[in-house]
Amino acid sequence: MPEAQRAAAPLRIYDTRAGRLVEPDLDEQVRMYVCGITPYDATHLGHASTFLAYDVLVRALIDRGHRVRMVRNVTDVDDPLFAKARELGVHYLDLAAAEERRFDADMLALNAIAPDSAPRASSAISDIRRLIGAVLDAGRAYTSGGAVYFAAAESPSLGSLSGLDREAMLDLAARRGGNIDDPSKRDPLDFVLWQPSAADEPAWDSPWGPGRPGWHVECSALVLRELGETIDIHGGGADLIYPHHECETLQSEAATGVEFARYWMHAALISMNGEKMSKSLGNLVFIDRLRAEWEPVVIRAGITGHHYRTEWEWDDDLMARSAERVARWRQAAGGALGDCIDAVRDCLADDLDTPGALAAVDEAAVGGQDVTEACALLGLLLD
Repeated sequence: MPEAQRAAAPLRIYDTRAGRLVEPDLDEQVRMYVCGITPYDATHLGHASTFLAYDVLVRALIDRGHRVRMVRNVTDVDDPLFAKARELGVHYLDLAAAEERRFDADMLALNAIAPDSAPRASSAISDIRRLIGAVLDAGRAYTSGGAVYFAAAESPSLGSLSGLDREAMLDLAARRGGNIDDPSKRDPLDFVLWQPSAADEPAWDSPWGPGRPGWHVECSALVLRELGETIDIHGGGADLIYPHHECETLQSEAATGVEFARYWMHAALISMNGEKMSKSLGNLVFIDRLRAEWEPVVIRAGITGHHYRTEWEWDDDLMARSAERVARWRQAAGGALGDCIDAVRDCLADDLDTPGALAAVDEAAVGGQDVTEACALLGLLLD
């Protein structure tokens, strides 16, 4: 591990697979992949909370002397996107491009560091076909009903990431698009790698017939193409642990024979009116609407005031409280320099404790210290 700028506390993160806090063993170069958006609607608070968590991680790693290559994909080949395009009567790629632009504008406004690469799933069809071929050659997949399936139920490592038993997996797969009643599957927990396309969906040629990839295999192919066979950190929302990330791991390791991701991090979900925010329920807070009323730094401070692994409930007064907080920080600008940034570094070393970091900023500001540099480490620009 490279020398940090100061004798900082050891970095600890919560590794989902290990089920505990760990001190990651990271080289100077860190390879990181974060599951991105399916671009069929505007950026909502859940998106922003997840991606800002990994933005803070990138900033903390850079501050500790690492070089980070972060890849965040765009899932532009997927059922929800096709369904929304049908509903609106537009081409799915036109919808995806428009929503991706809105997302990028929101992330730029929130001062998120742009990923080193933001590849689209549609750019990786040849990579996906090669990956599926490798999994078939390894005897870990089968063809049935014009589709290719991964034999997940036969894998001895199934559940090693999520820690779930079979019944829990079946329940989540049914609720998250797993189509457990597909009669072409050998087992309900098997998942699709390649499938025939519907009449109004895109189709590509393949050795198994024309069609399109399944959701999970897209990320595996992009990781392998952009970052290599083994990456350091894989991130995403907690709702992706199963089936998406579990399936990613199984198929990637089946194809390569080596460990896929060394550490797994997951951001908690946000609720509104007692229910998890979701597009199906419509209980969403959209970032572009917040931006129409509040400064981006206020929005970012309101979000990062919650720990990335702790579920929290939206309330209508959050932005007003955050604005008052930012105003207090600005009032302290020009004051004496103190050790606030060191306190922030120590909080970030403790599994990205952003609530603790903001509390340290609050305390320093009350004491008359200039907190501009400490806020900048958190991605909060006060000027």
